[in-house]
Amino acid sequence: MRAKEFTIPFSGLKIGSHGFDYNIDNSFFESFDYQEFNSASIEVKANLTKTSTMMELSLQANGDVNVDCDVTGEPFNLPVAGNLHLIIKFGEEYDDLDDEILILPHGESQVDISQYIYEMLVLAVPQKRVHPGVEDGTLKSEVLEKLEELQLKEEKKNKDTDPRWDDLKKLLTDK
Repeated sequence: MRAKEFTIPFSGLKIGSHGFDYNIDNSFFESFDYQEFNSASIEVKANLTKTSTMMELSLQANGDVNVDCDVTGEPFNLPVAGNLHLIIKFGEEYDDLDDEILILPHGESQVDISQYIYEMLVLAVPQKRVHPGVEDGTLKSEVLEKLEELQLKEEKKNKDTDPRWDDLKKLLTDK
């Protein structure tokens, strides 16, 4: 069950802009049964602009999540940033099929934004998570050393070919 802190009671708000701040940690993601992160520390700023006929919600997130590297399995902090803009209108029945427009039934007095925060943050994390030390070559780990060793063996194996096969390979390319 998600906390009520992500429910904005807009009926009591005056026309104009209203700001809300949220600190997201791993318990937020666990409430969605999402366990891809070792830990999370993300600040989300929500700005709700209310007019007489509709509302606009803007979300901005900055922080980091601790994930395991897909190459080495080493945990590291991955920076996360996201933005979301949502228009909230009123209609006959609830409709959230459009990614940018939410329709609430007439008479509704509050909106739960937890699903929107969750989707924005999960989509802000890249599919492939690679430790920055792997990309710049500074990370030292047993897994990387073994991968490098296997790669060198494979390269050596590819160099040790019979010259007769090389001549046959030329026939394939000479057409």
